[in-house]
Amino acid sequence: MSLHKGEKQEPGPGPDGELRRLALNPFLGEANPVGGMTDAPPRHRLPDGPLPPSTAYQLVHDELMLDGNARLNLATFVTTWMEPQAGVLMSECRDKNMIDKDEYPRTAELERRCVAMLADLWHAPDGDAAVGCSTTGSSEACMLAGMALKRRWAKRNADRYPSREARPNLVMGVNVQVCWEKFCNFWEVEARQVPMEGERFHLDPRAAAELCDENTIGVVAVLGSTFDGSYEPVAELCAALDELQERTGLDVPVHVDGASGAMVAPFLDPDLEWDFRLPRVASINTSGHKYGLVYPGVGWALWRSAAELPEELVFRVNYLGGEMPTFALNFSRPGAQVVAQYYTFLRLGREGYRAVQQASRDVASGLARRIEALGDFRLLTRGDQLPVFAFTTAPEVTAYDVFDVSRRLRERGWLVPAYTFPAHREDLSVLRVVCRNGFSADLAGLLLADLRRVLPELRAQAGPTGRSSAEATAFHH
Repeated sequence: MSLHKGEKQEPGPGPDGELRRLALNPFLGEANPVGGMTDAPPRHRLPDGPLPPSTAYQLVHDELMLDGNARLNLATFVTTWMEPQAGVLMSECRDKNMIDKDEYPRTAELERRCVAMLADLWHAPDGDAAVGCSTTGSSEACMLAGMALKRRWAKRNADRYPSREARPNLVMGVNVQVCWEKFCNFWEVEARQVPMEGERFHLDPRAAAELCDENTIGVVAVLGSTFDGSYEPVAELCAALDELQERTGLDVPVHVDGASGAMVAPFLDPDLEWDFRLPRVASINTSGHKYGLVYPGVGWALWRSAAELPEELVFRVNYLGGEMPTFALNFSRPGAQVVAQYYTFLRLGREGYRAVQQASRDVASGLARRIEALGDFRLLTRGDQLPVFAFTTAPEVTAYDVFDVSRRLRERGWLVPAYTFPAHREDLSVLRVVCRNGFSADLAGLLLADLRRVLPELRAQAGPTGRSSAEATAFHH
C-alpha cells in the first residue's frame, strides 16, 4: 500500500491551498447547540464529536466523486464489475473473519473447495496431495511461494547456510511485478534479473539457466507479463533447467507467477503446458481479483504437494477455538472475497470462464488491430495471450509521444498508462491497454473514437511536450 505522511496542523489553508476543514453544505448539517448547520469537521484530525450518519456519508460520498471511473481504467488488471448476487453474498460475509475457521467452518470449506478446483484446473498430479491457501492477492501469494523456496533451499544447504558464501538468489526476468523485488529485499535474497533484449520483452530460458548456481532457490516464470501481456515460455524454461541439472546436478525449482494468465490459459490455451504438468513447477499463484473475476482482494497460492511447502512455515493456533493451521503474512481478513470466488467458480464453470475470457481476448485483439490501422502506432503485442496489448508511436511520428497520448485520453476520462520499459530497453516508452470483463466492444469503439479525435491536435504539435512518465500516468499492475 502507499505510504502517507502526516501533516503538521496549522490554522488556515495548508501549503497547497487546501482548507484544513471539510466544506459543509448547510443542507447536509443538522442543527446542534454549537455550530448549527455549518460546523465543518477537520480534515486531518478526529472531530471533537460525532456527526449524524447521513452527514458523514454525504461528505465521504461527495469527495469520492472526484475519483476516476473504474470501468474506464484500462491501467488496472483488477476486476471492476461483478454481478449483483455476488455483491449480496459479499455483504453477507464481510463480517466473517477468514482466519476463524472454527467459528465459520462453511466459509473455510468454500476456501478448501476453491483450492481443490484450482489444483484440478492446473493439472496437479494428485489433486488430493496439492496444498494451497487463499491470500489477500498475488503479492502475498508470491511472498509465501518465495518463502517456501528459500526455506527448502536452506534445508538442503544446512551445512553451509547461513554464511557469507551462501547467499540465496532468485532468478527472474526484469519484467516481473514489483512484489518479487519486495520479496528479495524483505527476505534478503539476491535478485538475479534477465534483462530485455531487442524485441524480447520477457525472460529468456537459457539466459535464466545461466544465472543459476548452487545458491539459487528457484526461477520465477510469469504467465502474462505486466509490461505487455505476453506469456513467458514456462515449458522451455523447465527444459533449460532440466539440461542444467543433467550437466551440473543442480535441481532448481520453478514458481509460476500466474497472477493473470493462470486464469486465462486453462480456458483459452488448454494445450499450453505451463502448470503442474511440468514436473519442475513447484508452485503457482494467481489473483482471484484479476482474471479470476472477483473484486479485490483475493489471491491463491498452490504447491504441487506438501513436500514443496515446508511444515515449519505452517503455524497452528487454538486461541480462537479449535486448532487452525495457517500459512499467511496477515492474520484477520474478511471471508467475503473467498466466498465471491467460490460463487464465481460455481456460477461460470469451465465453459462460462472460457466464454468470458474469450470475449475479453476478442475485444483486445480487435482493438489492437484498429489502433494499428490508424498508422501512428506500432504494436508490441496484440492481445492474443493475455487480453492485454502494448503499443508505441511509429518511428516516423515526431510531433508527440506516448505520454502526450495518455494525457489527452485522460482528459476524456480514459486511464491508459504510459511508461518506459526496464533494462536494457529503457529507450522504449509504451501505452498499455488491459481489457477486462466489462470492457465491451462498444466501450472499445468509444476509446478508439476518442483516440481518433485527439490525433489531429497531437499531430499539429511542434514536438512532444516533454512530460515524464511520472507526470503523465502511473504504471499499474
